[in-house]
Amino acid sequence: MNVPRSVADVLDDHVVWELECIDRLYLNLYQPKLQHDMGVVGFFKGHRGFPIASSALMDPMTKAFVADIHRFIADRSLDLVDFKPRERKDDVALRYLADHDGSDAVLFVGRAQEKVSVFRTEKRRNPDTGKTYPWLVRSTAVVNHFYFYGFDRDIGPFFVKFCSYFPYTGKVCINGHHWAQQQASKAGIGFEALDNGFLSCDDPARLQKLCDRLDDKRIDRFVRKWLAILPHPFTAADRRAGYRYDVSVLQAEFSLTQVLDRPLAGRVFFEEVIRDNLDAGRPDKVSLIFDRRLRTRGKHPTPTRYRTRVITDGVVPSLHVDYKHSKIKQYHKLGQALRTETTINDTRDFGIGKRLVNLPALRHVGFAANRRLLATQHVRRDPTRGDLVFDHVCRPIMVDDQRVPALRFDTPRTQALLAAILSFALLPNGFSNRDLRHRVAPLLGLTADTMTAGQLTYDLRRLRLHGLIQRIPKTHRYQVTDSGLQAAIGLTSAWHHLIREPLTDLTDNWPTPIQKHYQRIAEHCALAA
Repeated sequence: MNVPRSVADVLDDHVVWELECIDRLYLNLYQPKLQHDMGVVGFFKGHRGFPIASSALMDPMTKAFVADIHRFIADRSLDLVDFKPRERKDDVALRYLADHDGSDAVLFVGRAQEKVSVFRTEKRRNPDTGKTYPWLVRSTAVVNHFYFYGFDRDIGPFFVKFCSYFPYTGKVCINGHHWAQQQASKAGIGFEALDNGFLSCDDPARLQKLCDRLDDKRIDRFVRKWLAILPHPFTAADRRAGYRYDVSVLQAEFSLTQVLDRPLAGRVFFEEVIRDNLDAGRPDKVSLIFDRRLRTRGKHPTPTRYRTRVITDGVVPSLHVDYKHSKIKQYHKLGQALRTETTINDTRDFGIGKRLVNLPALRHVGFAANRRLLATQHVRRDPTRGDLVFDHVCRPIMVDDQRVPALRFDTPRTQALLAAILSFALLPNGFSNRDLRHRVAPLLGLTADTMTAGQLTYDLRRLRLHGLIQRIPKTHRYQVTDSGLQAAIGLTSAWHHLIREPLTDLTDNWPTPIQKHYQRIAEHCALAA
């Protein structure tokens, strides 16, 4: 019986290099003083000196802000793109990024209507005097939002989004991997990109240090830099009075990318991980992954759903584990690396504040959760070993600068050789060229005298260099190796049970189970036609 091993332990044997990096970071731009009705009253009455606070006072601000945006677009000869419903904004941005030279610039401005929280004025009546008066209340509305897509020499691609209605909240989106790519290029570190990440790197340790440098202070400087460049809804006098944007974390993704030594086999390994860890969303596992104490019983259970989801995008599966508003996603990235990614959608899930200064604490939570997931997951076996054996036997290999032809799995000659060495496995004195010829010839429907010693010498060389047999010193006899015996058993069994036997059943007139399934499929196909 195979003893389950943690995924982290198995990966130790297959990870070429790995990188921890902040991935997508989605930030809120907001005016702290304007997040409640009395703060808005203070802005219009106390700061701007109006006798009353009303939404009518917001309309001139909105018109002036929108006019500034259009003036900004015209002065810089930018495109104003109206985003279409269900259109991926990032796809539009990629077209503009394709020809960009890497300098600081706004590439284009997008516009879309979105639902947002706003302040409105409603009439209220004084119960004593009967007079009506305006009162500010929270409401929602669908209004225009302007997206400023740009490129920053330090950060890379980004966008800043502004709501065109008071209190003009905004969003900023950056990607830590893009930042790391910019910094690596400046530092002269050679790398090969993997989408927005890294596939290879000349100096992984130095690159990791660069990724660790992306902190709240650098991000805040970037935000302030572009707020000074882009149109601003608040005047200089407003900002001097303390009405400045603050920055909070809306969504943060913390990723661990592990590049595998055999990328194609990584998909097989990840599918095995999925099969063995469908219970990752159970309370006991979630408690270990996120390092949180969970209550499942009593009067005040932890408000979260316990579930594991496997979501398939085309043919690419991904594993999702949820905790409150946060989740971990694990997938095989572009057939090259295993990506484990913790997404925090509400910092208060972990008792951490939302302001950007809390980013270091969030980093610790996100990166630790990735590692704990790998340590919690288990696999019964390492399925990549089977691919390694198959490739070593059935594909051409290089031994001491000489190319060794493959023992192709699907040829009768290979199957005859494998079956023959199985019969020699227990012989204490091994076998010779002549012995092999007398075993292989009948399996190919030939007589031994029709095969030459030279033909078998060629086969013996292939078997030896592929590691299935070894020569007994100072003799012309050979023995089957342990790995050769394992490969021969596995490959001959696969040929018999997965190819010859099913095809025989399908073509046989006798009503075998597989023949019955084939008939049903054929009937459905006939009806569909």
